[in-house]
Amino acid sequence: MILAHISSIDQYSSLHPHFPQAIQFLQTANLMELPIGEIAITEGVRAIVMEESLLSESDSLLGFECHNKNIDIQICLRGVERVGWRSRYTCSLPQGAYSEEKDVLFFNDEPDHFFTLTENHFAIYFPNDVHAPMIGEGIIRKIVVKVGV
Repeated sequence: MILAHISSIDQYSSLHPHFPQAIQFLQTANLMELPIGEIAITEGVRAIVMEESLLSESDSLLGFECHNKNIDIQICLRGVERVGWRSRYTCSLPQGAYSEEKDVLFFNDEPDHFFTLTENHFAIYFPNDVHAPMIGEGIIRKIVVKVGV
């Protein structure tokens, strides 16, 4: 997992072959004006723009998740979001089977760490990063860029 401010996102472009396209989109689009919903960026890269109510910690942990086929770049655009995290390698309580269709595996384990994303901060979650986002109060605007591995 990576935590950083959007102003430093360039330094991560070499981490994956699709990151340059994802980062270029994030740097050139007016993120606050993008419509809510999914946006195709290029083959293997798509964005999901959302404005939603934040969840209680217990509700968020019901969706303590990781992905096999995608890396998430999640950027907090407006609001404050708390996130739970744990390494997939230390999780031992899967919640059902992996969904190939939705590319998600849920866990009943507890996070090892919690952190806060504030406006213009982002987290990159790789397939080994189990995360429970959207914890807090109020409404958040965020963008999730899905980068196919």
